[in-house]
Amino acid sequence: MVGGKRFGSSFANAKLADSFRSVLMQASSRGEAFDLATGRPMSEITAARADRLWVQLAREFIDERWDDFAARHRQSTVDGLVTLTCGLLREGRQPPDLKMLREALTHWEFNTAARRRSAEPPVEYREALRWIAASSLPLDVIAQPDGIRAGMKAISTTLDGSRASASTVARKRAALSGPLRFAVEKGYLSHNPMRDVRVKRQQTVEAIDPRVVVNPRQAKALLDAVREIEPTVHGFFALLYYAALRPAEARAIRKDDLTLPESGWGQIVLHSSYQESGSAWTDAGTHGEERHLKHRSDRDTRVIPAHPELVKALRAHLATYELGVSGRLFVTRTGRGGHPIPAPWQNPVSMSTIYRVWARAREQALTPEEAASPLARRPYDLRHAAVSTWLSAGVDSTQVAAWAGHSVAVLMRVYASSLHGHQVQAMRQIEALIESSEGTDG
Repeated sequence: MVGGKRFGSSFANAKLADSFRSVLMQASSRGEAFDLATGRPMSEITAARADRLWVQLAREFIDERWDDFAARHRQSTVDGLVTLTCGLLREGRQPPDLKMLREALTHWEFNTAARRRSAEPPVEYREALRWIAASSLPLDVIAQPDGIRAGMKAISTTLDGSRASASTVARKRAALSGPLRFAVEKGYLSHNPMRDVRVKRQQTVEAIDPRVVVNPRQAKALLDAVREIEPTVHGFFALLYYAALRPAEARAIRKDDLTLPESGWGQIVLHSSYQESGSAWTDAGTHGEERHLKHRSDRDTRVIPAHPELVKALRAHLATYELGVSGRLFVTRTGRGGHPIPAPWQNPVSMSTIYRVWARAREQALTPEEAASPLARRPYDLRHAAVSTWLSAGVDSTQVAAWAGHSVAVLMRVYASSLHGHQVQAMRQIEALIESSEGTDG
């Protein structure tokens, strides 16, 4: 019993159990403190901590969590672990080849799938791996306040020494807190040392920049330009603008997800998205994988009305182009050099194609001043325009949140600054009140 909590361990035979009991009795006789989290003597916890390096803890952590993480989450977590590992080094140590060290950590040390496929690392990584094993800080140093501050400094700085963005710091902070929580679970630490250090967090900007939001006239001009440049993806961009789909959701759209009447409004039932991460991070070794909707469980769906213009665009696509495997609408139909790929098309349309077409559409549809501005700089900004249009049209925020796949709180926090119609109405109300009060007393 430690701190009123009962702990127990099982052993293969009585001799091993007696040996372990003897260790506990000796520690108790010495008056040694016992760890409240594990029930073990602190000397045992300290020894486990002292013998373990940060690079070893990070590797154990990613191996433990690998199967639970989506491919994009694996990639993001490993990126943070690599940054931390390259920053948490013994005093005076500088990697002889930082690029090779980062590559060895990314594609071997912290890549569980790669180590499952082969017992030995590639020859080109071995020297870098030996170096980091001799240079990584011990866990007991990391657990001190100065160690935590060193970790926060590592994730707050880019490779060129400049300050990292608030969103990057927030993402990589999880790569520090995750392994430390894992160390507590494994009994290497008695508590998460990040609680002992107060670090001022950078304010992350969630609200969209109103300058990126196109009005309906500009959106129509951009979609018309896309249709001229690459008609096979016109419907893709129409989904982003008229239904506020994320690009990953539009890449996963299939014919069976659509209800498209000959006229009027239709309906879209979303149930998945296609996340692109790279073959190093997927279980099947493919470039991406189909996942459930963002912030939803595996079987959740999202139902969105399809504007008549969107219905028209999708019906035209279905009437003109052969579908990909499983009825997917937007697929890669050409390879390198523009050479056609024979059917059946399996891969969703590549984002490189989407970005290329969008860049040309902005040049064609916008004025030089608009093209040089942040206006609709990314295809994702069409989704922002869609949500902003719904809100400005007076659609109830709860309904807009459901269509967009947000909570109401996130919706209002992100899109409050883009409600141009509401702002104009508010200014008119203020103007009318002032005018009506002119010439009156009080």
